[in-house]
Amino acid sequence: MASKRMELRKQVEAAEARGVSADAPKKAKKSAAVKTKRVKEKPQARKRLIWVVYNGSMKEEGRFPYDQRGAAEEKIEALRLKSKKMYFIQPLKEIIGEAPGTPKLATAEIEEEEVKVVKRPVAEDEDEEEEEEEEEEEDDDEE
Repeated sequence: MASKRMELRKQVEAAEARGVSADAPKKAKKSAAVKTKRVKEKPQARKRLIWVVYNGSMKEEGRFPYDQRGAAEEKIEALRLKSKKMYFIQPLKEIIGEAPGTPKLATAEIEEEEVKVVKRPVAEDEDEEEEEEEEEEEDDDEE
């Protein structure tokens, strides 16, 4: 970058020494034509709103179409009569079929048997283990 400026400065000084003004019009560079990309709009997936009845541990107890909220509330009352657990309704947007031109969406339906719980040790547990090891080493050194 600096070498280009030095070269330009030398050219300007040489032009002034010859008597040609430095403000003489120079060749205008052609600006590169800006290419515009045509972006296709992705079609929105069609969705419908449904009412889902959940228990306190977020387990689904029932699904009802949007216009049948009363039936969902009746289901809650029936469930409350059977047990004293907490039940509630939440709206859920559900995809209807496939949107044209999009790959098929996989639904995440996992059975409880397939879910594995992996417990990782907490950093505090590691510190406690290190302290116990240090105490054991100190006990060994004393003997």
